[in-house]
Amino acid sequence: MSHPIIRVENLGKKYTLSHQEKASTFRDALTQRLSNPFRRSASKPNGGQLEEFWALKDVSFEVQQGDRVGIIGRNGAGKSTLLKILSRITAPTHGEIRIKGRVASLLEVGTGFHPELTGRENIFLNGAILGMSKAEINRKFDEIVAFAEVERFIDTPVKRYSSGMYVRLAFAVAAHLEPEVLIVDEVLAVGDSTFQQKCLGKMEDVSKNSGRTVVFVSHNMATVEKLCNKGIFLKHGNLIETASITQAIQYYMGQIESNVAIFKNSPVRRATADQVGKVIEITAEYELDREITLPSLGFVISDYLGNPILGCNPVVSPPTQPTTPSKSGIVKASIQSPKLLNGTYRISLWFGDGRKDFFHQQDCLTLEVINMADVNQLPSALVGPVFPTCQWSFSS
Repeated sequence: MSHPIIRVENLGKKYTLSHQEKASTFRDALTQRLSNPFRRSASKPNGGQLEEFWALKDVSFEVQQGDRVGIIGRNGAGKSTLLKILSRITAPTHGEIRIKGRVASLLEVGTGFHPELTGRENIFLNGAILGMSKAEINRKFDEIVAFAEVERFIDTPVKRYSSGMYVRLAFAVAAHLEPEVLIVDEVLAVGDSTFQQKCLGKMEDVSKNSGRTVVFVSHNMATVEKLCNKGIFLKHGNLIETASITQAIQYYMGQIESNVAIFKNSPVRRATADQVGKVIEITAEYELDREITLPSLGFVISDYLGNPILGCNPVVSPPTQPTTPSKSGIVKASIQSPKLLNGTYRISLWFGDGRKDFFHQQDCLTLEVINMADVNQLPSALVGPVFPTCQWSFSS
């Protein structure tokens, strides 16, 4: 029977938010201050001065050795709070965490770095913070510097480093000092795409080849699915789903999206996406403060991981129907037989007048495609999301 390397039981984290009562006049403000100059006012049921906020509520899960766990959820779901508790940066309000072995965390760019010290000195400083011996750091030093690609600047104070150099060196230290558990927040988004792929490869190597455990947080679903094999979905501090990473992502995407979107204080008031037979129809209802002659709707359809599949706009495909100047109306794009395979797709929208964009919303709609390509017995992993019509010829 395998024993989990991380066990979390009934974990909760509460913060107390302070809301200062506003005085209506200077006299009221002076009276409040003089009446109670030293003691902070207590929480009142209707006063609204102190508010309890639970960032995490009764979260329980287990992680086995060698698992690559992706923690997903919207902003404010409690992902970063969970990582800080796992890293022993923040203490939980209640509950218990058990972790076997050493933990290396990369939660913020340059965590544990001193700006006045050089890159060389910070490697030893950060390694010592992580609990490594000087001999262990010396053994890995050249490999860390080569991975971070900062050889020329290793004796330069890190306060002169760019954010990309910071994160490269910080990740190199955390990944190469052989922790049993590597915890990484979304700091990898700071580096360039080449370095991001390098980091993902390193984390995959740390887990698959060395048997170590990786806990990873990112909003990039394609990156999470590529790296991780297990998923934890958090929503408003609650654990909603623990499953394979593909199932967790699909459940998460189904929770946050709809084929109808309503926008407040926006030129586009409402947008929809529907499948009508073999046609996909995308509509946008708009209202402006001035007349426009050519309402232009652009779109990009992506898979559920966010990889673009197809898109169009009136610049590359001009409308043939003339329009009259108006401040409001409905513009529709009909996509004739795109032959998408069964699945869930995300749609990003742009709206303008052909010269200026008034509106842009990423992944604001979702669309469930059913029986459009007529060939759905093949898995999309083998043929891709679009099934084309091909003509074959042979010669000897």
